[in-house]
Amino acid sequence: MKTSIRLALSAIALAAASAASAQTTLLNVSYDVAREFYKDFNTAFIAHYKKTTGKDIKVDQSHAGSSAQARAVADGLAADVVTMNTTTDVDFLADKGVVAKDWRAKFPNGASPTTSTMLFLVRNGNPKNIKDWDDLIRPDVKVVVVNPKTGGNGRMAYLAAWGQVRAKGGSDAQAAEFVSKLYKNVPALARGGRDATGMFLQRNLGDVLVTFESEVVSVENEFGKGKVDAVHPSASIVTENPVAVVERTVSKKGTAAEAKAYLDFLYSPEGQEIAAKHNIRPRNEAILKKHAEAFKPIKLFTVDQYFGSLAEAQKVHFNDGGQFDKLYGK
Repeated sequence: MKTSIRLALSAIALAAASAASAQTTLLNVSYDVAREFYKDFNTAFIAHYKKTTGKDIKVDQSHAGSSAQARAVADGLAADVVTMNTTTDVDFLADKGVVAKDWRAKFPNGASPTTSTMLFLVRNGNPKNIKDWDDLIRPDVKVVVVNPKTGGNGRMAYLAAWGQVRAKGGSDAQAAEFVSKLYKNVPALARGGRDATGMFLQRNLGDVLVTFESEVVSVENEFGKGKVDAVHPSASIVTENPVAVVERTVSKKGTAAEAKAYLDFLYSPEGQEIAAKHNIRPRNEAILKKHAEAFKPIKLFTVDQYFGSLAEAQKVHFNDGGQFDKLYGK
């Protein structure tokens, strides 16, 4: 009798272990400052997936500078999906055969379910009275920014600084002069967005942090309210947050359907609402309007307006020997 009970218990344990091992796990490899958003999003997706399919699913996250993340995936990190902050990082993976060549056509809005923009975070009370881009080149102001070679946050900050000169009617030569002065005020380049926030708030480096709009909520959640003020400049850039299924991984794991469901959920009203609560701009116009108080009116310009495309900007400004190297070297 005891033997039969032990056998029965062993069978139950084996069945439970088999069920646990059968649970699908997805890995989302993403950019630095999106970790809090995806923590909340993943919880909602897991519940949604269970409700709609009856199946359990687990989602793991990986966050660092977006370009560093793209290189890690290219080198073998087994992401099921990538959720980046610049299209060039996904194009890089497409060129490597890791994601589909036509990844933009796989989801709506060019496979960018959300957008953001660049603004300034200053210390509580704005002691240096920083109001717009011109204040960032004052001799008494130190600027914290991400290295555009390692993170999309840094590339978009650079392009925003350059583009706002053009938006005011300036020439590329005037924009280059402005950006050169701005980077003279940068004491050290951060590796990624969260590293930049740490430099600014934990190491007390600099007077202003140029970062994504969404970092306002992240700072308040991590460091408490009242640590920083958000300054919305007169003009800034539209930044897209592109996503893609990592074909190399899902074909091996058999997780293509789950990966697609995960990215589809970003476009759902629930996914868009979670994005808005994290100060990430939803594509859903009704939800964007609902959160109008959080998304202050800024004169927004696109990458295409002044740079042709992000791929072209990469070649001209960020590839080795490009405009950034020349300006920063000076």
